[in-house]
Amino acid sequence: MTVQEQTTPCCDEGEARPASSWRRLASRLPAVVGLVLLVAAIYVIQKELKTLSFAQMRNALEAIPDQAVAAAVGCTFLSYFILSFYDCLACSHIGTKQSFRRTAFAAFCSYVLSHNLGCSAISGAAVRFRLYRNWGVSSGGIAQIIAFCSTTYLLGALALIGGVLLLEPAHLPLIGHLPHVLLRLGGGAAWLAVLAYLVVSVRYRQLRIWRYTIDVPGFRVALAQVVVSAADMAATALIAYVLLPPQATIGFPAFLAIYLASYTAGLVASVPGGLGVFDGAMLLALGPYMATPQILGVILTFRLFYYIIPLVLAGAMFAAHELFLRGDAAWARRQGCVEGVALGRRPSQVVRESEADFSVTVATGVVAGTGILLVFYAVAVPAPLQGTPFAHLILQAAEFLLCLSGVMLVGVAAGLAQRVTAAWRAALTLLGIAIPLVILRQGPLAISLGLMLVMFLIAPFRSCYYRKARLFSEPLNPSLITPVTLWFISLGSVGLFALRHHLGHSWWRSLIYDAHTSVVRWALAISAILGIIAVIQMLRRSHVLVRPWDKESESFYKSLAHALQELGPRRPSGLILNDNGRAGIPFFRTGQFIIGVGDPAGAENDCIAAIWRLRDLAMEEGRHPVFIKVGQALLGVYHDIGMTVCPKGPGETGMLCCLAQDLQAVKAVLGGEHKRLKRLLNARHFLSVKARIDRAG
Repeated sequence: MTVQEQTTPCCDEGEARPASSWRRLASRLPAVVGLVLLVAAIYVIQKELKTLSFAQMRNALEAIPDQAVAAAVGCTFLSYFILSFYDCLACSHIGTKQSFRRTAFAAFCSYVLSHNLGCSAISGAAVRFRLYRNWGVSSGGIAQIIAFCSTTYLLGALALIGGVLLLEPAHLPLIGHLPHVLLRLGGGAAWLAVLAYLVVSVRYRQLRIWRYTIDVPGFRVALAQVVVSAADMAATALIAYVLLPPQATIGFPAFLAIYLASYTAGLVASVPGGLGVFDGAMLLALGPYMATPQILGVILTFRLFYYIIPLVLAGAMFAAHELFLRGDAAWARRQGCVEGVALGRRPSQVVRESEADFSVTVATGVVAGTGILLVFYAVAVPAPLQGTPFAHLILQAAEFLLCLSGVMLVGVAAGLAQRVTAAWRAALTLLGIAIPLVILRQGPLAISLGLMLVMFLIAPFRSCYYRKARLFSEPLNPSLITPVTLWFISLGSVGLFALRHHLGHSWWRSLIYDAHTSVVRWALAISAILGIIAVIQMLRRSHVLVRPWDKESESFYKSLAHALQELGPRRPSGLILNDNGRAGIPFFRTGQFIIGVGDPAGAENDCIAAIWRLRDLAMEEGRHPVFIKVGQALLGVYHDIGMTVCPKGPGETGMLCCLAQDLQAVKAVLGGEHKRLKRLLNARHFLSVKARIDRAG
């Protein structure tokens, strides 16, 4: 199933239209839910690990039989083989001819990387855009593939969750105590939704719901979606189930209920790999069936097979694919073109911005995951207390600073996602600080090497981060001052508590583990949330720099390199600039669109940022971006912000770039503009002729 949004031309709107408050609140709700789930998971895991030793963990891992390990490996292969049919069905549905080898490669890389990086809707989409673009699929086709795969997962989840709610409602974590009649009604509703989808696939090829037109696949494809997705999730749950100890008295249906609930919680939290949230839910639900060390042994082995080993394989395969593409592009440049597009007036601007987009997505997920891991490491893994009291005090300070660095890295990841330069610098700085702290804490060498690897992944992509942080470009305001102040107050309160109660040289461990400090543990959790919010507010991208279109702006624009000499009969609403003000695009607002006129003019290294800033302005105002009169030199950038390229708009020269779902509406708007301006010019011509006749008479 794919979705296309139908839009209709609206009246001209010369002023900015800010997004409504409820939309802003809705956009932040998933992040709030994710933080709540993460804090709850930290509490559950800390409570379970309080009396656990590494010797118990090692014994639990060694107790897993070799036959169970071999069965888990086989189930992993089965799960990823079934998963490869997601993209195969999607390509078949939209009518693009791709070999099974390619679709399996795309499915494997996108799902493995999205599983490990978190925010699967973003990270998985970035991988698919990168791969399918190089295989000749249009941006609109890729968007349909992504929507189809998301629908496939949802159908399988509804089918299995419906069955779990109907057959095993008592085994669901947290909600299993609710009335079973209510849970079974929910299960019946899930099955009815799947059945309704299948019935619709028999009778309709398209559905119109509100302003969306939904392309419905045929019945066979729809049925295959349900079967493939349900089989994939069942096979994934089977990986962990075969690792359970023989004495665990739990059947597969009950375990499937626990797995689905835990995996869904991790997915909603959008943390990399569901880290902490998935594990906490599994610990909570499997507690009545087996000991904590055995549960953790199963979870760690499952993560090794389903997450870590596939991540290494997918990373190596994707890197090899990138090296092949770069070699191919280098050969094409020697022939005078790149990817079949003749180099235009600015050869240095023919870039693969999807590389940057993908690297930003990877950096965001990896930095967020690293921050969460550092917090867990500082909180859950006790440091060896040896030597003098002063050495103990230094060790506890290192643990605290390590936890603080982890919290700040989670907030910095949000800045990386918005391509903020200060976030890139802050990430490298915090990772550089964390390495000696881990060494001082006598942590494993692998952790320090892992932090160095993360720095190596981020450092080469400085050019991907070009936006200024709000902290350095705008006056201080309550939205920034309030969370920072509350964060420092909460940290100060915890510090005063530690001094007042004379917790001694082991003060950090005492705050975390002692029974009389349970209130302080909650204060630390709240402080961590406030810290993440404070860092996010400090590193948010600055507002878009827009100059009103007047004689001064027009003169400045015309002075820039590659500026258009003729912008058309319509007067622009303003001039949008990149952060350093050395590149800009004239634009005008009409209806629900912001329309940029021509490619950016100005310094070559700043032109890409100007395109992204116009898109940012459109998002701030709740409109859709459109570009007209564009040339070939920057087509790759327009593609990579989701634009579909058309030969030209009505009455325009050059090419038209817009979102695929907006194409007809944009053409209607531009056609209406063209006709209106033509009538206006004809009227002016008639009046001028009439005036000359009157003067002659």
